[in-house]
Amino acid sequence: MRRPRRLLPIAIALLLLGSLASSAIGRTGTAGPGAPRAHAAASYLTGIGDEQAEMFNDPNWRQLHTKIARYIAPYDAAVRPASLAAAKTWIHAAERQHAQVLVAFYHSEYTPLRMPSVAVYQRDVQKFVKLFPRVKQYQSWDEANRGNVAHAFSSPSAAGAADYYQALLRVCKGCTVIGLDVLDQYLIGPTLTYIAEFKREIGHLRTIMPRIWGLHDYSDVNRFESWRTRELALALGGEVWLTETGGLVQFGGAFPNIRGSGLTRAAKVTKYMFGVAGSLSRIKRLYIYDWTGGVSSTRFDAGLTDNHHKPRAGYVVVCRQLHAAKCNIRVSSH
Repeated sequence: MRRPRRLLPIAIALLLLGSLASSAIGRTGTAGPGAPRAHAAASYLTGIGDEQAEMFNDPNWRQLHTKIARYIAPYDAAVRPASLAAAKTWIHAAERQHAQVLVAFYHSEYTPLRMPSVAVYQRDVQKFVKLFPRVKQYQSWDEANRGNVAHAFSSPSAAGAADYYQALLRVCKGCTVIGLDVLDQYLIGPTLTYIAEFKREIGHLRTIMPRIWGLHDYSDVNRFESWRTRELALALGGEVWLTETGGLVQFGGAFPNIRGSGLTRAAKVTKYMFGVAGSLSRIKRLYIYDWTGGVSSTRFDAGLTDNHHKPRAGYVVVCRQLHAAKCNIRVSSH
């Protein structure tokens, strides 16, 4: 049975809907699918982010031969049986396929409005880390800058995100802990401020300054622009992983999928996305979100496959980019 989607797409929708709808073209001179010029050979690894374990049994996923995958887990998953069961199913399926797993923690599915104390966060993520000894890559909070939405979820302040980062470092010795995971947004000023505040707090805590950073560049690539990604990558510094990116098939009223138009648009965005990643030497990993698509009533849908796991046009773009063997396949119209 297909597990219900979590609140992540809601978070993206609430933050991006107004900004994505407000303008199809941003700064002049950067728009257009041909804008970024990629390096001759890809300098980054490509993976998929999803919360449905069925992906790993799909021959269309297997032929991509991608060996990195990202999973979003509630920070308290280790002490919540349902959340833990879901995490075990997904992570063990990934490990059976020899995929290197990146886990991003986020709010509880049971108390999404309440931010945990640092002590509670550290206790719960420590239990999670011990349960999955082969997972060595983590993010302390998914889309930390997405803000608070009444009756939906809360997010940490920049100082709170720094505290969680330090707590995760303490309990995951020998792990790669990505320093901050941020959403670009249409206007990047608040994101730049959040990054600066996080770095300042890291200095106050006298903990390790991150060398790897996470960025979600939905706002940028879905406008066929790259300037947000460039400016945010520069502000983050160090190595950047696009921990979520991809083409939107359907997103509220801003990006409808009328008679398949969203499928075509998302495929074009996916091709453009690869160009953006290849044009920036700081970017070392790219995780497309996500594999499993929705139905006509789904508010946020960026799936490379439809809800019956049939490949969409965006999948063909990924297939060809990764030089898989069987890319000339019939694609879904849903």
